[in-house]
Amino acid sequence: MAEETIFSKIIRKEIPADILYQDELVTAFRDISPKAPTHILIIPNVVIPTVNEVEAEHELALGRLFTVARKLAADAGIAEDGYRLMVNCNRHGGQEVYHIHMHLLGGRPLGPMLAV
Repeated sequence: MAEETIFSKIIRKEIPADILYQDELVTAFRDISPKAPTHILIIPNVVIPTVNEVEAEHELALGRLFTVARKLAADAGIAEDGYRLMVNCNRHGGQEVYHIHMHLLGGRPLGPMLAV
């Protein structure tokens, strides 16, 4: 079984978060340290530590991340101008919380994908 994360506590509403969406598969909430005017984290309700642990049984929840991202981008008014979806994996990928999460970023031009 995967380890408990801070995101697990947000899913169960044991710690406060600005939750924008929640269903049986995923939860979405505003990032507490936003990097863009719109910065939302979308997470599966089951702990999957990294992309390296993804299995076929996770496909429904991980697919839901994208449909929820589409809805939240439309709700935030950023769908037409565009937005970025990011998933980091492990230390070199910039992952900080070991519970897969998708970043939905937008509300301004985001610039190049990577700073080199």
